[in-house]
Amino acid sequence: MDPRDPAVPGLLRDGRIEVTGRIVSASNATLLCTVTLDGVTGECVYKPVRGERPLWDFPDGTLADREYASYLVAEAFVLEGQHPVVPPTVLREGPFGPGMVQLWIDTDDERELVDVLPPAEVPEDWLPVLRARDGAGDPAVLAHADQPELRRMAALDVVINNADRKAGHVLASVDGGVYGVDHGICMHQENKLRTVLWGWTGKPLSDELQRTVRALRARLDDGLCATLSEHITRRELRALSDRVDGLLACPEFPAPSGYGPAIPWPAF
Repeated sequence: MDPRDPAVPGLLRDGRIEVTGRIVSASNATLLCTVTLDGVTGECVYKPVRGERPLWDFPDGTLADREYASYLVAEAFVLEGQHPVVPPTVLREGPFGPGMVQLWIDTDDERELVDVLPPAEVPEDWLPVLRARDGAGDPAVLAHADQPELRRMAALDVVINNADRKAGHVLASVDGGVYGVDHGICMHQENKLRTVLWGWTGKPLSDELQRTVRALRARLDDGLCATLSEHITRRELRALSDRVDGLLACPEFPAPSGYGPAIPWPAF
């Protein structure tokens, strides 16, 4: 189903959910479902709050709210004609209680956006992130594509303080778009940015991205802060606002803080 279809939010919010499977590799309960409303059916991911595993550095039972808050910020982190880089997301009751429900994105498996490659095989228009050696001891490079939507995702991650931007959380959709998923550990008040998208470190934000940050600042001032306050704490909301102001004051992609791992584990 096209994420840009105006019927999608209502379908996710009000449709009848039926569980069809489970992603067993996910660390929290992640259920594959169909959702049906007025004869229209789509596929979605449902993450019930009761299936969240406790984390030492995030409050229990808050991951669904963080996913939804990240979507609300992504929805505001756009210019006219763009779509959010987070798929449509709602909070609602489901078969196993309240949780996050997000539209399933059909991916183009032939289109890679992040990969580990031998140095000679990294495409010329890709950006290296780090150099390492594979299991056989041969040199390898973690790199990613250089695309506007991916840059916007990287900038969004700075804003929402994404602690878990794995390569597997970057989706190339069959419609040609780029989407990011799994935002349960975002919005912390402490700097926890962990991502595979470090290729633009130290580079200035484009004029378009600077306009996008200003658009988000305006939305925060125009009621978005009040909405977000229902899902994250006052300290987290203040830290979010400070990160936005920081990008406006110094419009460039930051470097890793040095106070913790810069890349999530596993990276894929």
